[in-house]
Amino acid sequence: MRERSEALCFQTALKIAHLIATRQITSRAVTQHFLDRIARSSALNAFTVVFAEQALAAADAADNTLDAGHSLSPLHGVPVAIKDSIEIANTRASAGSLSRLTTISSVTSTVAQRLQAAGMVIVGKTQMTEFAFGLSGQNPTQGTPWNPWDAKLHRAPGGSSSGAAVAVAAGLVPIAVGGDTGGSVRAPASLNHLVGFKPSSGLISVDGVVPLAPSLDVLGPVARNVYDAHALTAIMASPYTCNGVNVQSELGGELVPTTPGKVFVMDQSAFPSALSIGTRRVWDQVLVNLNAAGWALERWVPSDELDIGQLSERNSMIIAYEGYREFGHLAHDPAQPLWKVVRDRILAGASISRDDYESAVAHRASAAEAFTQAIGLSGVLLMPVSSHGALPLDDEDTNHASIGKFSRASNYLGTPAIALPAGFDEAEMPIGVQLLSPVFTDMYLLKIASAMAPSLLLEERKPELGRWGL
Repeated sequence: MRERSEALCFQTALKIAHLIATRQITSRAVTQHFLDRIARSSALNAFTVVFAEQALAAADAADNTLDAGHSLSPLHGVPVAIKDSIEIANTRASAGSLSRLTTISSVTSTVAQRLQAAGMVIVGKTQMTEFAFGLSGQNPTQGTPWNPWDAKLHRAPGGSSSGAAVAVAAGLVPIAVGGDTGGSVRAPASLNHLVGFKPSSGLISVDGVVPLAPSLDVLGPVARNVYDAHALTAIMASPYTCNGVNVQSELGGELVPTTPGKVFVMDQSAFPSALSIGTRRVWDQVLVNLNAAGWALERWVPSDELDIGQLSERNSMIIAYEGYREFGHLAHDPAQPLWKVVRDRILAGASISRDDYESAVAHRASAAEAFTQAIGLSGVLLMPVSSHGALPLDDEDTNHASIGKFSRASNYLGTPAIALPAGFDEAEMPIGVQLLSPVFTDMYLLKIASAMAPSLLLEERKPELGRWGL
């Protein structure tokens, strides 16, 4: 049992679900295993609150349901963590800010309800950048989670879903839900050697989630592999029809990888930021591996309308404008205990004119259509997630700005995007790449990603966790 227990923490969510479904282990035993690991790992600072008693009760309910001959979903009985901005009634949703420590939710978010209805066990809420306003994952007021890939130096965990990624990477939970307004699922996934999926805008309800920029906010999974990401997305997805297809039903189907085909590869001349030496080495090797695996790589240079850096800037403008409307009253109050960096980011939104904001919003639909026309409805674009891996924390939180330059374009376009683990840079920090496809081609992108992932993964490792008693 000890050997199985040690291995359990790094199993995929679907594997754990299989063990539970076949009664090789109970949901309660699995949940207790992860709660014990969470209790030992306080130095990682991945969680803001742990629902130990409630989680065990939910696990017992999941076991009883299985004993009665019913399974509620492919992830029935599996523990899951949720970002601290996702509300559950009668619990705190601080959204990473000390200013909300006394805020108790009166509602349970749609996503949390869907997880519970699927028989999943919510074990707690994870740390995040204050109000989700940043991609490095730094949060000095509540404590920045420790990226477990460097036990000696405190490096960026990636944000804003920082705790979600650290929790999965360190084996504190098999899967987690994050939020992605400008790369906030993909950034921490990439910096922690994980898969992070940002679905198309509107695919997953954000009702009952503390907003940053309501027109851009998206929820998505942080997972060990594409299959887990697909399973959790299917559970969270809201039903809607696109071109006569029920998208939730499609996502609920089996994820069957496609055979290698054509993939557009963003030309390095179009990168909004130069890659570090180690990141360039990983990127070049990824292309070699994909070519050897039979993928037809086609160089892609975007038109001026689709310049990735400019699209990211427009996304940043919308975040700043809408973020100021949400939190400007707090930023203007010197008595509120906001991190100065986040306070300044919020206040910067006050200088954006309504005309500029409305122009940026109005351009989204035409840009998304231009992207679809450029790569085709069945097209997929490969590009970096960041120009570097996790760097040491910096007081002004400027060292990880390149992540936004690469990641925010897909938020602006509303397209699905998935970060996949690849290799490691010169500092032995994880490096990921990302795939984008047209709006509402989520299932297609997941199929491509699942087929491509083995060729992208240059080296499989696990972080050394001895420092944290794990």
